[in-house]
Amino acid sequence: MQFAGLTAGRASSFFDFYAHDFEFIGATSGSDVSSTNLLAYTATVGNGLSATISMEDPSFRRSPIYSPTSAQSAAVGNTSTAIFGQSNSLIPVVLGVDANGQPTGFGFTDGIQRNRMPDFVGVLRYDQPWGSAQISAAVHELNTGNVISQGGFLGVNSAGAALNATNAVAQRTKSEYGWAVQGGVKVNAPFITPGDAFYLQGAYAEGAQMYTGNGAYPGSYAISSSSIQGASFNQNFSDATVNPLTNQLQLSKSFSVVGSFLHYWTPEWRSAVFASYGENTFGSGARAAQGAYYGFVPATGANANSTVLSSAGVGKAGTRFYALNGNLRDTYSLYAGANLIWSPVKDLDIGVEGLYAQYGVQNGRVLDTQKFNYSPAYVNAGNAVKTITSTDVFQARFRVQRDF
Repeated sequence: MQFAGLTAGRASSFFDFYAHDFEFIGATSGSDVSSTNLLAYTATVGNGLSATISMEDPSFRRSPIYSPTSAQSAAVGNTSTAIFGQSNSLIPVVLGVDANGQPTGFGFTDGIQRNRMPDFVGVLRYDQPWGSAQISAAVHELNTGNVISQGGFLGVNSAGAALNATNAVAQRTKSEYGWAVQGGVKVNAPFITPGDAFYLQGAYAEGAQMYTGNGAYPGSYAISSSSIQGASFNQNFSDATVNPLTNQLQLSKSFSVVGSFLHYWTPEWRSAVFASYGENTFGSGARAAQGAYYGFVPATGANANSTVLSSAGVGKAGTRFYALNGNLRDTYSLYAGANLIWSPVKDLDIGVEGLYAQYGVQNGRVLDTQKFNYSPAYVNAGNAVKTITSTDVFQARFRVQRDF
């Protein structure tokens, strides 16, 4: 519903600008939430300038908090093995250490986020006959649940007492606020052909990956995803990771740039070309902290009967498997495509579109798991493995669309 400057209900996010305007499927990086719950007010300043403040549903902007594994509790006297690289909604954390800095017990943080605060979006927009320009900003809350047990807390504290909800020493994960900024410009180009237009847009975010849109096409709603099913390796698009040694959030960073050009060959035939580049980077030391966690060894001596994580065969830091594991690797995404659309009558589009995508790690190499799922033990034994730095995807589409 709209009344004067008020907008309430479901509408396109006010943060968005280009929003894949010239594309079929919206593969390029960039924010594009076409329908969300919001309450916004727009003030018209004059001479084409307007300002908007909007409260928007955070569900459509949320990627999971990174959760590498859940170590299942075992019988007293045994150990449970966790591998750096598996996924679960429970995030393992250290609950206590002894005088030598070795862990005496482990627990879990519930990684499922709650809808507690809306995303707050602010926009300045300028519209003129030559085109338009926009600056957007957003604030996005990240939170987790409390430290919980799965079959009881594991281990004992430094005093030798069994860990429980009362004497576990893990600090509660503090909520953090991610944020994003975006700037874009659209230039109408009737001097080439009536209807022609250029878009150029850039975005940067910390703890708010969906606002840069790098993972929107492969799916940021999964902890790890790939640009096509069965591709060589997955990317992580988590807004944040939980440091297992401190139980605190470490925000991820991302940026994207996208450009697009629409050209009318005739009033019935038009084409668009588009491309984008983006990067996703995890917090300093985030990956190393995960590796350190999986380097801990079972407790000995007075704590010999406690159930802790085993170091046998895990992907701890310093191992070959850790070095080649694709989890929490800083990655990039490159997309480029073009389409040709025929509109024989008004509101009817018949067209084809081709897309090229490349995604890879920003440094080093990762295991190529397209045809073989390498185990940590196999890799650490020095066996021959296939590694890659990037993977390529080609796609083509045919679409018929009728608007009413």
